[in-house]
Formats: sequence, C-alpha cells, structure tokens
Amino acid sequence: MTPSTTVALPVWAQEASLGIFIHWGPYSVPAWAEPTGAWGAIPPETWFAHNAYAEWYANTIRIEGSPAAEHHKATFGDVPYETFLDQWRAEKYDPASWAALFQSICADYVIPVTKHHDGITLWEAPGTADLNTVVRGPRQDLLAPLAEAVRAVGIRFGVYYSGGLDWAFTSYPPITSMEEVDLFRPTDAAYAEYATAHVRDLIDRFKPSVIWNDIDWPDAGRADGSLTELLEHYRQLVPDGIVNDRWGADVWDYRTSEYSHDTHNESGIGWEHNRGLGFSFGYNQIENLELTMSTQEIAKLYADVVSRGGRLLLNVGPTAAGEIPDVQLRSLTGLAPWIQNVKPYTIQRRPAQPSDDIKITGDGWSRAWVSGKNLVVIADDFEKVRIDAGALEVVAISLPVQDGTD
Repeated sequence: MTPSTTVALPVWAQEASLGIFIHWGPYSVPAWAEPTGAWGAIPPETWFAHNAYAEWYANTIRIEGSPAAEHHKATFGDVPYETFLDQWRAEKYDPASWAALFQSICADYVIPVTKHHDGITLWEAPGTADLNTVVRGPRQDLLAPLAEAVRAVGIRFGVYYSGGLDWAFTSYPPITSMEEVDLFRPTDAAYAEYATAHVRDLIDRFKPSVIWNDIDWPDAGRADGSLTELLEHYRQLVPDGIVNDRWGADVWDYRTSEYSHDTHNESGIGWEHNRGLGFSFGYNQIENLELTMSTQEIAKLYADVVSRGGRLLLNVGPTAAGEIPDVQLRSLTGLAPWIQNVKPYTIQRRPAQPSDDIKITGDGWSRAWVSGKNLVVIADDFEKVRIDAGALEVVAISLPVQDGTD
C-alpha cells in the first residue's frame, strides 16, 4: 500500500481545522506526572524517568528512583498499576455534556483513546479477558455512548489505538530511553493477531472517520500482509476515512507532530499537530491554571496551525470520575465565542502564497490565511499590524483576552 497524498484527503478532512483528543484510562486514578516540560523539548535521556505524560504512569513508576516511583510508593505503597482499573468508576461520565462542549468550540472530530500502552481497552475488545472497562472498573463500554453523542451533534468520531506498545501483553523492563521504545515493542505474530482483531472490531463497530495508531505496528503484521488487509477492509467500509502516519509503514493519509516533536512534518496541507492543554495528555492533578493553556494561548496555537495548512488535535484529560477538569474547562469555554467567529473563515482555506501579493508588517503578533476571496488575519493588537491584502478583502479578528473570557 502506498502513502496517500494530501490532495487525496477527503473534503471533510481538508475543511477540518480542530479535533479533540481524549486520554482517559486507569492512569486517570493516580493522575500524576512530573510536569517537566513539553515532549520534544526535554532531552530524551532525561524524559523517561521524568515523564510529563500521566498516561505513562505504569511505566514511569517502574523506573527506580524516578519522582513518579517515589510518589507512587509514598501514596499507594506497593499497589500494582492494574489495581487502578478496579478503582476507576467513571461515575460522573456524561458523554452528552462532553459532546456539547466540543460542539461549542466547533470541533470537527473527536478521537478517544481506545487502548493506551497499559493494554486496557475502553470497550470489550476481543481477547482482553478482564483487561477492559466492561468487565472491571467502570463496567461499561465507554466508547459507544461517546460515539453516539458526538455524532448526534454533527461531529465525526475517530479512534486512537496503541498498536506499538502493550505493557499488559509483554513483560519487558521499563522503558528508559528512545532506543528501548523500539526494543521493548512487541513485534511477534501473536501480538499482531491480537492488535489486528482489536482494530478490526473498532472498524466494524464504529466505522471511525479516523484511525490514529501510535508507536508503530507489530512487525509480523506488516510482514504477513495483515496490516494491508486490515486497512483495505477499513477503506471499503469507510471510504472517506483517514489514517495517520505512525504505523511504521507507508500507509498514511497525513503526517503528525506532537508538542515540539516531529515538527518537520508540519509542511504542506492537511498535517495535524497534537498536544495536551498542559504537558500531559492524561489528567495530571498537578497541572493547575499556571500549567494549563489559557484561552488566548489555545487561540494563538490554533491560528498558527491553521495559517500553515494544518489541523489542531487538542487533548482533554478527564478525571477518573469522568469530568473535564475545571482548569481545562475554563480555557475551552472561554475559547467558544472566539472560535465560533473564526470557524466560518477556515472553510476553503489555504496558506497565503507569494502570488497573493500580501504583506503584513509591524510589531504585533499576527497570523493569516486565505479563505475564498478573504485574507483572514488574527492579531493581538491591530494598531501594531499593517496589512496590505492585495486584491483580497481583509477579515480582521482579534485574539481573545488572556484570562479566558471573550
């Protein structure tokens, strides 16, 4: 299978500008990570023992001497990670309220984690025995009601799946380096069959608009042709579905970047930048207002990504109970009126080109793109920005204020 090009992206994906990522799992019970900084900005030799991703808790607590290991020992003693699955209740889970929030900020698609690296699935995936949320913990399929809720308000539904790592399926030592991510990745035929059955079940159940695989695909599944067969099945069932670029094979429809990592992929049209509202994807109780993106910071990131031809996949990390944390909710609700004003001007958009004869100068922060016959300019202070739009008509939109209000 050869890689798709951005030209071949379906219309919905070309028009989309904002997706919502959802990282929710047993890691939301301890909800702890050291907020060291952004992935890609921290040296790899430092990152794993000081991992800012709360969803990596199961790995980080196994690294002797890591702050997470010390925190776990002091807070939970020798309780194994799997215990958090039983403590996870999701008692306040209200997918309709999530969908209403995502609709208010004009999200085009929603991608929940269906299985992260801990190997625990949010639906009764084939072969998982009791490592799923139907048999233990919440004791319900957490995906189906969310798919129904977001689709009911006109938002597309996608799925994230960790094809490359599964700590419940393997018994490797903890990952402490980038080299060990690949070294401790299950690659055998048994795991390929297991992962393939999961993704095929997701395809058949949900017909997702996006399949967002993470950290490669088992080697055996690439070698025996089962990955090709799996994605052919997907293309037949969901003709306008798309897949990302993390399969270890040329099967992608679009490229991704994450925080400060893989930013070389941010070129052309149709790429996707993903990040959390803090340094973590999974809920991290340490991430207070100071460590969470403000409404204005989200707006600036969104405008920057859109102006360069990309889509923003912005993550929320619910609490174990199923609530969007107040610090995240504050920023997102503050974004709603601003993005509702901007969103119509993201249709038929493209980055400005030299042939447009556009010139934007001055000392203020600004980003711009072309939408139809309009030059859309987002700026923090239009008194500090001078715009020569050529033959285009200027649509000037100020950034929302910093504190989260419009």
